[in-house]
Amino acid sequence: MNPLPMISSPANGLLCVAHRGGPEVGGISLPENSLAAIARALTLGVYAVEIDVFQVEGELFVTHDHHLGRVVSGQGIITELPLSYLRAQRLENGEPMPTLWQVLELIGDKCVLNIEIKGADSVSAVAKVLRDYISSYQGTYEQYIISSFDHAQLYQSLQQLPEVKRGVLIEKKASLTSAACCEPLKAYSFNTHHSFITPELVQDANKRGLKNWVYTVNREKEWEKMQTIGVDAVFTDKPDQLIAFNQQRHNQ
Repeated sequence: MNPLPMISSPANGLLCVAHRGGPEVGGISLPENSLAAIARALTLGVYAVEIDVFQVEGELFVTHDHHLGRVVSGQGIITELPLSYLRAQRLENGEPMPTLWQVLELIGDKCVLNIEIKGADSVSAVAKVLRDYISSYQGTYEQYIISSFDHAQLYQSLQQLPEVKRGVLIEKKASLTSAACCEPLKAYSFNTHHSFITPELVQDANKRGLKNWVYTVNREKEWEKMQTIGVDAVFTDKPDQLIAFNQQRHNQ
């Protein structure tokens, strides 16, 4: 196998994005997208925390799955259930599903927050919550990124909340040869899966002024590959291990 060509490498290693709050640290698991996991990730000094949101009756719940039952108690499709039912459900550690507002308050100005839109019709609610939070706490839009596989909602975000950066999530496509889809969305980052990102795609994104953020990368060999081809940031379930990897590489 030919060695991967070196493009560029972030001076301080791969930026660490705690995927779904970073549920696995030191061999101890906490529920993904929980306030407990996010609070622990903040103590590690992560660059960013990534969460997922669904809009239900104007409320933004922080959870990944469309269906209840895996991480959150209860049954049914989250967007088809009443607020009273959703607020009564619990994570394994006893927490209710967090809201976006609660996550914003927890994170404050400690790190970047990547808000992935999972549910339909979420942009207006996200825009309102961010505007209200920033107005209340004299914050800045600079520390937030909105990402989604739903590029129509990313376009709505560009229209309704242009101050916030956009990350264009890409599912695997055999014909994907460039990051051109990011241009109409005036994106900040090109977010691809580690299984199909290539040096050529990294180079193309760089030429378009985009950052390369890659999901979900949990192994040292994968981190080595990402750093070699010039990726900027990786989403990981194991933020402590990635931070240790960066430190080790820095000391070599």
